[in-house]
Amino acid sequence: MSRSFPYGISRSRALQGAAAGFVAFGLLLWWLLPLSEAPPSGTIKFSTGSPGGVYQEYGDLLSIAFAKDMPDLQVRLRTSAGSQQNIARVASGEADFAIATADAVDSYTLDHPAEAARLRGVARLYDDYVQLVVPPNSDIDSVQDLKGKRVSIGLPQSGVRLIANEVLEAAGIDPAEDITPEAYGIDAADQLGTRFDAFFWSGGLPTNGLKNLATSFKFVPIDTDLVAKVHAQGGATRYYRATNIPESAYEGMHPGAAVPTIAVSNLLITRENVDDRLTQWLTRTVIRSRDSIGADVHSAQLVDLRTAIYTAPLQLHDGARRYYRSVKP
Repeated sequence: MSRSFPYGISRSRALQGAAAGFVAFGLLLWWLLPLSEAPPSGTIKFSTGSPGGVYQEYGDLLSIAFAKDMPDLQVRLRTSAGSQQNIARVASGEADFAIATADAVDSYTLDHPAEAARLRGVARLYDDYVQLVVPPNSDIDSVQDLKGKRVSIGLPQSGVRLIANEVLEAAGIDPAEDITPEAYGIDAADQLGTRFDAFFWSGGLPTNGLKNLATSFKFVPIDTDLVAKVHAQGGATRYYRATNIPESAYEGMHPGAAVPTIAVSNLLITRENVDDRLTQWLTRTVIRSRDSIGADVHSAQLVDLRTAIYTAPLQLHDGARRYYRSVKP
């Protein structure tokens, strides 16, 4: 028995319409589910951070996750001084991906607008906490007490150096004149009290480079009044927020009390011309590896799909945007 079609539509026209619908549906699947294709291959350069810091540990574990999802992708990890060097490497093409703080990205954008125009965000990751550390018997109880002391303000080109200078200046301390500035990374933490009287560190909680020393130092508070003075300096300081280092961050530290400080978000960054499909796959791995990496690097547990898209001051890379659209509920 022949089948009738309403409103005078012929069988051939109906079949053509159905075929067009299947094509459209196929194109939609290609857009939303391109990760069913073969994984990307090739080589990428990933700039991390100083040995013993969260950037370096997180980068190491991300490279393992990338190898599982993209077995033909070679990931070349490279340690660095931190955020400022990472940004410069990505902008110049010396690295393809890196982790950097939002304030450091903003400062770079203001100082190098042409180079910064190439930068794109992949994901907001977790927050760094400013950790101002002194020996347990130190007479340094406030940032103002650092005047005349030997203070490590972080390595040149690090995010630590950038934020330490902002905090010192807000406290009325000239980093070049009022202290003896030292340039050390987290790997020199065990020299606290010998080479320097205090040091600044900015990293996720806990930072393993400090965790093993938790009973042999104390934190100096950066209170809300000082944070307000930091914000008053303008520029990249708008990316800082007042918060607390919780008592639970380091076992044995400040029992019964949280320590006021500053936090700033970390971003995974890349360049505009990095392949879209590669960036999409990489973004997926970053989000999906949160729990497995978080078992070893606690900060990674804070990576959240709902906030990952907020990569200000950078706009999202097209490949990252495609991934977030594909998983949007």
